[in-house]
Amino acid sequence: MSTQEKILLLQGPMGPFFRRLRRELESLGHEVHRLMFNAGDLFYDPRLKARGRVHFYRSDRENFEKFFRALLEREGFDAIVLFGDGRPLHRIAVETARALRVAIYVVEEGYFRPHWITIERDGVNGYSPLPREPEAYLKTTLPEPEAPQKVPPSFTHGALYSTLYVIAMRLGWPLFPRYIHHRPLTMSGETFYWIRSAIRKRIYRHKERGLEDELAVKWRKRFFLVPLQVHCDYQLKHSDFESVEAFIRVVLEGFARAASGDHAIAFKHHPMDRPYTNYQRFIEREAERLGLRGRVYYIHDQDLARLIDASLGVIVINSTVGLEAMGRGAPTLALGRAIYRIEGLSFSGTLEEFLRAPTPPDGELYAAFRRYVMADSQANGSLMRPLPGLGTPTGIRFHARAPFDLGSPRSNR
Repeated sequence: MSTQEKILLLQGPMGPFFRRLRRELESLGHEVHRLMFNAGDLFYDPRLKARGRVHFYRSDRENFEKFFRALLEREGFDAIVLFGDGRPLHRIAVETARALRVAIYVVEEGYFRPHWITIERDGVNGYSPLPREPEAYLKTTLPEPEAPQKVPPSFTHGALYSTLYVIAMRLGWPLFPRYIHHRPLTMSGETFYWIRSAIRKRIYRHKERGLEDELAVKWRKRFFLVPLQVHCDYQLKHSDFESVEAFIRVVLEGFARAASGDHAIAFKHHPMDRPYTNYQRFIEREAERLGLRGRVYYIHDQDLARLIDASLGVIVINSTVGLEAMGRGAPTLALGRAIYRIEGLSFSGTLEEFLRAPTPPDGELYAAFRRYVMADSQANGSLMRPLPGLGTPTGIRFHARAPFDLGSPRSNR
């Protein structure tokens, strides 16, 4: 077993996952503390307060670095763990911990979805320390990862957890009056958005009947697929795009300049962004301006894998859909900074060059890359619901390299 460590958990995903993670770490002999920023954080792990291992931050963002440095120095933490390393308070925490040589671990949705989560040292996605040279992957000799246990459906759990989090955060505002969330949240707003999401899903299902077949059959190997990211995704910061709209405009302008006249392009809305955004009118105006009427599609809930297979290639900012696309052998262009923006893996030329001559990824390199990332940071499970039958607090089947001895037989019993 590894040395017992003193660990500080910051904000986790909305829901009880960090409470479960705390319990699992404690079962392995570690001393675990929590830092609470708002009443939503406290709502999902309230009993820790009685044990003297909970800390509260109630001041402004401007004062957080001083507070956090003093906390780390006073308590002598060996490591911090957080979800969402792009959040403003978490960026300060990461830089402060790094300066004090405190280990940093970031939990995130999996690079390979839907049956995986990420737990990675120092950062994820654009902050990831993964090598960017193909040789680093090709020279490794790692086994193929075991087939994952399938995660149970979790959409309802996620909706409930986020709603309860917002309610607790708002009702407990007097306890944390200076807290500013990294995205706007209101009790009425979240309820409205989830209701609107359900209504929109039904509308799109009716309105877009037949579009999947139209793309996969009529336009087979004559269209480019562009999966969009959530409008408030912090991964946009790892790109030159200030918004999803800016990305759409650049792609359409490049398509108008370089694509063959008998090719089409399809923008696929992110399912988690359904309650919040709709780019229909924007895309229609841009297509009209560029003379692309009849060649531009905007779709929502179609089969992603089928569309990838039928497309000429896939264009993303830095979405993990890029990994799925390359895994299916599809030419893939990442216009932002991504862990897979590697020579021979994703397309290394310009947007216009890709639209004229998309090149598929090197299959051997992709396989080596996947084995490396799987062994390094991917754990089988879900942040919303424990895997059934595993019998651990998190219900996560951690990989052998997971920190804090989480991947030990004892933890994965």
